[in-house]
Amino acid sequence: MQRDATENPGTAVVAAVQLPNVSDFEFEASLAELRELAKTLGLQVVHTFTQKRSGFDTTAYLGAGKREEIRRYVHDIPEADEWDAPPEARATAIRPSAQEIDVILVDHEISPSQARNLEKETGCEVMDRTMVILEIFHRNARSRAAKAQVEIARLGYMAPRLREAAKLAGPQGRQRSGVGGRGAGESHTEMDRRKIRDRIAELQLEITAMEAERKTQRARRQERQGGLAGVALVGYTNAGKSTLMRALTGSEVLVANKLFATLDTTVRTLYPESVPRVLVSDTVGFIKNLPHGLVASFKSTLDEALDAELLLHVIDASDPGFERQLEVTDQVLEEIGAHEVPRLRVFNKIDHVGDADEQAAMAAALHEKYPGCIVMSARRPDEVAQLRRRIVAFFQKDLVEAELFLPWSAQQLRKDIYASCEVIEERADEDGAFFRLRGEQATIEVLREQFAEVG
Repeated sequence: MQRDATENPGTAVVAAVQLPNVSDFEFEASLAELRELAKTLGLQVVHTFTQKRSGFDTTAYLGAGKREEIRRYVHDIPEADEWDAPPEARATAIRPSAQEIDVILVDHEISPSQARNLEKETGCEVMDRTMVILEIFHRNARSRAAKAQVEIARLGYMAPRLREAAKLAGPQGRQRSGVGGRGAGESHTEMDRRKIRDRIAELQLEITAMEAERKTQRARRQERQGGLAGVALVGYTNAGKSTLMRALTGSEVLVANKLFATLDTTVRTLYPESVPRVLVSDTVGFIKNLPHGLVASFKSTLDEALDAELLLHVIDASDPGFERQLEVTDQVLEEIGAHEVPRLRVFNKIDHVGDADEQAAMAAALHEKYPGCIVMSARRPDEVAQLRRRIVAFFQKDLVEAELFLPWSAQQLRKDIYASCEVIEERADEDGAFFRLRGEQATIEVLREQFAEVG
């Protein structure tokens, strides 16, 4: 399925089972998230089918009655007692005939056999939650590393489903070179699985090589630029990270009201520049029930979070379920080993919370529950400036002050002073210039040695 959200959207229905241990709020939040994923995929959700069960139906996920209800909806078949109803009554009971249903979206990861049986009974393509996310990742990956990571995840998802695909295709789908029969079909499937295993191994080697190359490039960059402070924006997808990134760095980065609008890490310099110079990176957003295979394959995409000295955990304050978002992010950061990196919680989009009094009340409640957090809107320059000051203060807490003398004969070194340190005061006499500086101890010692040589 290749559909662009900018084109005429396709139509989809959502189907979900609510288990006893899932609250109504959690269930509705997950459905809302799946609808947003569908929107990103270029699909318009026209109906939602839900069912409360003690467990998933082992054959086709949903119960038989619900499957029949979906089949009738998909094929625009009215119930028997609706045939005698007037047209206006039937119109409320069934969907408009003009709306052809393209796909059923299932709000869980289901087995290949469950998907196959559900497709057979409803007569409509089925995509489970994992497949939806994989498709979005596939479309949005841009860099070589992201594309390779997505392909590994897609191949891993496809491998156990090949046999079911062969069954769904029937005998013709299992034949190769005119040789049919059961054995030939199984041989074909095993051959495809072996090709997938070989391709995954090949991609993993490529990713390992790319990671080594990236680490070497980063080390050279830091050596060339004297070491840079790193800040990584992390958080739930659509929490406003890209908007905040643009506000902090003054750069044009993609800002879209879609889940997973970008998968590749974007790195920019904090603006106005500070001492030390701070690099800000935006990472792929997290999501509820992100498949573990994707967490593993996207580990290198999240490496900026591991390498950063400070994490900005961006949370959508206007979302009633932000606490769930916060927990998801904390969980994923722990999975990739980034939970020990110092973190500043940034509650964004406070301007979307009611009027001024409601915003103030919520800000006070958040400050009380999460001491030291920032409550702000990325669209308010004064609040962005406040966050920038907090970031700079974090990196300047270990800086030291010193005074250096630079003779007039060595004024070509002035650029090194201003490039690597914050100049608090500068004064001059007949022999040269005196600088009162704030900077890293090691940097100041290097400058002191340089000045001693020219003096």
